[in-house]
Amino acid sequence: MDFTPTEEQAAARELAAQIFGDLSTPERLAAHGQGTDAELWKALGSSGLIGAVRDIGLLGLVLLLEEQGRTTAQVPFAATCVYGLLAVDTHGTDEQRGRLLPGFEDGSAVATGAFPAASGVRAEASRLSGEVVWVPWLRDATHVLVAAADHTLWMVRVADARVEDVELTAPWSGGRLLLDRTPGERIGGEGAYERVLADARTAFAGVQAGVCAGSLARAVEYTSVREQFGKPLAAKQAVLLRAADAYMDTEAIKVTAYEAAWRRDELLGYREAALTAAWWAAEAGTRVVHAGQHLHGGMGADLDHPVHRHFLWGRQTAAYLGCGAEVLAELGELIAGPAPAGEGAR
Repeated sequence: MDFTPTEEQAAARELAAQIFGDLSTPERLAAHGQGTDAELWKALGSSGLIGAVRDIGLLGLVLLLEEQGRTTAQVPFAATCVYGLLAVDTHGTDEQRGRLLPGFEDGSAVATGAFPAASGVRAEASRLSGEVVWVPWLRDATHVLVAAADHTLWMVRVADARVEDVELTAPWSGGRLLLDRTPGERIGGEGAYERVLADARTAFAGVQAGVCAGSLARAVEYTSVREQFGKPLAAKQAVLLRAADAYMDTEAIKVTAYEAAWRRDELLGYREAALTAAWWAAEAGTRVVHAGQHLHGGMGADLDHPVHRHFLWGRQTAAYLGCGAEVLAELGELIAGPAPAGEGAR
């Protein structure tokens, strides 16, 4: 396997780093509140980065999401690309692609996902009923991809449903989705749910890799200049070892996310790889953001310090991916059981 970015992927990553670095500053984030940064979202759409995901694949998207995670940029980039752009492009009909994709590509439409499958959501004759307790970015979304209890996928216009505000630890404009015979359109057939779920796990692992890299970079900078007894904190062996462990955990998240994305782009079976990436992102990601906050000492307890955003994003991403024990149990069942029909097919 070769994770070396193509020219197109490298160029997209460079552009993403520039846009996120310029527009997602700590000052802007602190002043923005809970919702999407509209100016940043518009810049991503007009630059063509959202639409480029169709060409650079899931590995390219993971590289872009790393750059978002480094700055904890407040936009529904991962959600729109996974639950909107890639889901419709891969599993939608020609008519659905022609109608839905242009809005997702230019950012005028925002997608999110009610995932994993909610046992309380039922689909009957293209009408959905039930409740999803919380959905990230729902308050800013125009469309939500709902996974029903029978693992069918339905694209629902948020305007047709009822949404109640839900406050999350990270500012992801979360909401409670209430469906009462709400109209939806079927996306994909058998196996579509499993593929979209694997895509989402891989993509959010990419976000977590960036969050951890950003947290660690802040900790390295802080401990290099903060002195104690006349020496930088970074000169202490305990600090060095804690940072080294965090670096190794961050690299493990990256490489497992890269492998899952690469396998998907190469049309290979990747559900096991996606679960592996999710496990590392949840377990190791939590360790890294705790280390980043701890290495800041008393400053790490300041709710207004930029490293605290990395802590909140890391914990929220880990919660969204599922606790490590649950992910590990699902991975074990998948390894022990037969592979679903069509695994690896596009």
